[in-house]
Amino acid sequence: MELIFAAAICSVLVSVILKLCKDKAYNPAQMITWNYASASILCFLWFKPDLTHVSVSQTPWMLILALGVLLPTIFYCLAKSLQTAGILKTELAQRLSVVLSLMAAYFVFNEQFNAIKLIGIAFGVVAVLLIVFSQRATQSQSAQQGILFLLSVWAGYALIDVLLKFASGLGMQFAVTLNLVFICAFVLSAIFHLIQYNSLGQTKNILAGLGLGVLNFANIALYVKAHMLLKDTPAVVFAGMNILVVVFGVVAGLVIFKEKLKATTLFGLIAGIVSVVCLAYAMSV
Repeated sequence: MELIFAAAICSVLVSVILKLCKDKAYNPAQMITWNYASASILCFLWFKPDLTHVSVSQTPWMLILALGVLLPTIFYCLAKSLQTAGILKTELAQRLSVVLSLMAAYFVFNEQFNAIKLIGIAFGVVAVLLIVFSQRATQSQSAQQGILFLLSVWAGYALIDVLLKFASGLGMQFAVTLNLVFICAFVLSAIFHLIQYNSLGQTKNILAGLGLGVLNFANIALYVKAHMLLKDTPAVVFAGMNILVVVFGVVAGLVIFKEKLKATTLFGLIAGIVSVVCLAYAMSV
């Protein structure tokens, strides 16, 4: 359980740092770019993927390229959502992306659903609608933009999850896929900055990004390690991780950033937690 707790802390810290750094005149896009540099190195050292035997002809490069574009793009949407919608709603939207992933599993991968899983998906959709409605009720232009970024986070992370599962379905090992995607994300982001700004970033953004990548990778590594150690109870890992991230996100939003918990947001939060519990129970039966 300590691993799940630590993974959740790392996940929320990524969001907290992105939100705080914006106020300190750091560039989130540059930080996100360099986050993939350290994440790539750590992924190679931790998971030890066998990249020497990657087949040039059989590797789904278009899929890797698509993920390499999506990861930094959706990460940037996450950063913008943190600024416009707040950490509380953003963390909830990110965690509830699993609802769309499961819907894709039903329609794309022909996965069978039981009643509990359907109830969990229904509560998840209701939760997202509630947080979007609570954001819409705020009249400022920045808050209105938050709706778009919230939906981007919700749909984007679901699409990334589906593409990663699809890559695994093609026979690619998780570690190899993840390392190639991280490398691709860094290279493409770096090329974008070179073309757009004729620079790879300011020193402070590079250093902050490298640190962000450590937390980002630690979140993934600890979560995977928890699944390995608790392989007989994956529902516990799934539920524990998602609920803890949402709870820590709420605490960070209320205590650190003084965000207000409106009634609709509160109901969305409750619906989101019910959704996660239902989905976790469905995994265990």
